[in-house]
Amino acid sequence: MINTPKPHILISNDDGYLAPGLLALVNAIRPLGRVTVIAPEQNHSGASNSLTLSRPLSIHRVAGGERDGFIFINGTPTDCVHVAMTGFLDSKPDLVISGINQGENMGEDVLYSGTVAAAVEGVMFGVPGIAFSQIDRGWARIDDAAKAAHDIVAQMLVSNLAQHHNSTASLLNVNIPNRPYADLYRWKVTRLGNRHHSQPVVVQKNPRGEEIYWIGAAGHAKDNSEGTDFHAIDDGYISITPMQLDLTHHARLAAMRSNGWDRG
Repeated sequence: MINTPKPHILISNDDGYLAPGLLALVNAIRPLGRVTVIAPEQNHSGASNSLTLSRPLSIHRVAGGERDGFIFINGTPTDCVHVAMTGFLDSKPDLVISGINQGENMGEDVLYSGTVAAAVEGVMFGVPGIAFSQIDRGWARIDDAAKAAHDIVAQMLVSNLAQHHNSTASLLNVNIPNRPYADLYRWKVTRLGNRHHSQPVVVQKNPRGEEIYWIGAAGHAKDNSEGTDFHAIDDGYISITPMQLDLTHHARLAAMRSNGWDRG
């Protein structure tokens, strides 16, 4: 009998290594493989795919407690995965998982999300990635969400999506309702919906009387039609959106070439 080695799973997030969502996810995923945790030292929500280029990064390992062995970096989610892939780890992992984020990442959120960015960074190195987010903030039912994440990762491993280390590695964006685990057996494969513009910037004054500005809240759903992530969540389903990194507008590319934009 041949013993197949367990997959090596790298887990990161954007809420920081102390976030309850990260701990719940790690505990739920451990039975599925050999887990390495490399996460930001502090919250980096909204960091997108930013890399820290203006200063060196420091890496620390937690000793003792429920996060024993967790590694944290004073940088962004993308920093964490990038450092792991470019020399910190002896070899590439088989799967990169990010989350569980506190709050949804649907529609255009994926362009800003540090949670999604960590999974994207893995895909850029040819390793499949999954980004997990919980719809409502506050960590309610986080252990139930982590159990659902376990089921989705297990499904991905069984279907061999996580075995292809190439430029077309799978990227999934998953949003999980804050519900009991018994209600989280329903999944929908979806496309990204669309939001209205963000809420207006919030203007306040600091103690010196100078105006300061806070980015406004995300806008409401504009396209929540059937088949979108918004629609699935509204119906109580887990939303699973397959994504890709190619931003080329191929139809426009062909049209521009046919209209004489190429020169020389």
